[in-house]
This record gives sequence, C-alpha cells and structure tokens, in this order.
Amino acid sequence: MAKTKRLFKSFYRLILPVFILVVGSLIGGGIFLVQKAAHAPKARYLVTPEKYGQLSSRGAQITDETWQNSDGSTARGWLLRGTPGSPAIVLLHAYGADRSYVLNLGVKLNEATDFTILMPDQRGHGDTPHVKNTSFGGRETEDALAAVNFLRGLKPDGQTLLVGQNIGIYGTEMGALTAVFAAGKNEAVKALVLDSLPNSSDDLLSRATVKRYPFASFVTTRVAHLGTYMYFYDGNYRRDSGCDVAKNLNNRQVLLLAGADAPEFQTSTTAVSRCFPNSTKIETKTDLNPSGFNITNASLEQSEAYDQRVIGFFKQSLGYVEPTTIAAN
Repeated sequence: MAKTKRLFKSFYRLILPVFILVVGSLIGGGIFLVQKAAHAPKARYLVTPEKYGQLSSRGAQITDETWQNSDGSTARGWLLRGTPGSPAIVLLHAYGADRSYVLNLGVKLNEATDFTILMPDQRGHGDTPHVKNTSFGGRETEDALAAVNFLRGLKPDGQTLLVGQNIGIYGTEMGALTAVFAAGKNEAVKALVLDSLPNSSDDLLSRATVKRYPFASFVTTRVAHLGTYMYFYDGNYRRDSGCDVAKNLNNRQVLLLAGADAPEFQTSTTAVSRCFPNSTKIETKTDLNPSGFNITNASLEQSEAYDQRVIGFFKQSLGYVEPTTIAAN
C-alpha cells in the first residue's frame, strides 16, 4: 500500500507540471489569438465625404460627428441630415471594413428618401479609431444603441427634433449581427436589412482567426473561443446567437440578403430566417452575386441593383411619403 501511495505521488508530481503547462499554454494562446483578431485590419478610407462631395451635392452636406457611447468612449460617424421628422437609418459595416464602405449607399438612401443617415465607424475600425479593439458584436450592440440615442437628440434649430419615431438599421456581416442584437434591445428599430448575417460572435471570431492563421484552423478557432472568457472578462462578448434574439423580434420588417460569394454566411443567413416570429415580415434574397459583403467588387450595374433593392425596402418599411407637388396658379 505504501509503495502504491509513493508511486501515485510520484506520478502526480510528474503529471501536474505538464498539466499546468498545457492549460497555461491554451489560455495564453487563446488570449493571444483573440487579441490579434480583436485588433481588426485597418486602412485609409476608400473615399471621404470631401472627395465624394465633388461628385454629389448631397455628399457635400455630410458632417463628421462624434458622440459618447454608454461606456464613456467616443464614437464617430458621418451624418447626412434629412427632412425634420423623417425616419433615420444607421449603416453598420463589416469586420475589417469601415464607414467608407457604406458611404455610397448612405448618400443614395438620403437622395431617394430624405431620411437622416448615420454611418458610424464600429469600434476598433476606421482610420486611427478612438477605441482600439472590437468585441465582435458585443459592445458594438451598446454602441449602436448610443448611435440611435444620438440621432434622437438632434435638433437642427435647437427646438425641433430631426428624427421621427421609426429607425432602420442596415448591417453587413458583423454589422448585421450587431443590428439584430440592437433591435432586440430597442423596439424603435422597426426595419432591418441584414446582409451576410453570421449566427454568432463565435462565427465572426472563427472567420477572423482563420484568415490570420489558416494552418490548423480546427484547433486555433477552438483555442480562440476559449480565450474569449479571459480576454473579455468584462462581459462585453455576446454568447447568445442571432437566432436566439431573432425569436423575440416581433412586429418588425426584415430584409435578409446573402450570396454565393460568402457561402458560410449564405448558410447562416438562411438558417436565421427561420427564427423570426410570425408577426415579423421577412423578405429573403440569398442568391446575390455578389452580396453586400463584397459589394466593392461589384460592377456598376450590380451595385446599382443592390442599392435600389435596399432603398426600396426602407422606403416601404419606414413609411416613405412622396413629396407633394403644388401646382402653380
């Protein structure tokens, strides 16, 4: 018996350091992978309002705005004001993109509807962002709600509110997931255009990790998921899915878009389409080529058709009223 105890203790002493080393390596590796993915790729804006304004009178009216997020950080976005009392639309870009990716759509929406359009940089994105890292739709949800509150408080003349009751959100990939999460917390978000909608933040993290470290992706993605528990110890990482939230989005209007250019999101978008309740009106178009996820690679004709689909949906869902023409005497 004594020999057995000594043997067990010897084995325990031998295996314990190895176990600690393996666990420590997994934790350290997971935090490293999440930290790298959370610092999204950055580049100079594709186009700025100053340059766009040389081609469009509406583009020349865009202003660069900042406001406070609920955690005290500073958010920024391009704002294109519409008719006072009209709806507003927030345009949310994908992971690794920035507000310049939705600038053209934003100007076209404003021209066609006179709705107020806000195009924010999501945290960790854009040229020299105020907040350095993203949380894959977690903290971005609260940021989107702060953007809606910012719009709600705009008074061009100091008295009259610029934005009416209804809010729409357009989102691509991470922006689409953020839009679903935000709509789940604010019933004023009546209309959603969701392009290439991932099922969860884990899906976004997996894709970002595989793009950076494609070797042994089966292992790296799972290690990265483990790392989220330590890296996002503050609870800013969402662990529920888009489907979980969509089940409670009653009385909304939703346009789901996807394409074969991003097949993983084509599958997840189709799957989430079955999660919404019967009271929500769903339109689905998942055979685009390309989808909004790769719209910068589209031809002029493809881009125009895509934009008109989005514009038509927001016109119908947010109550666009054709301007009246007063006949001259």
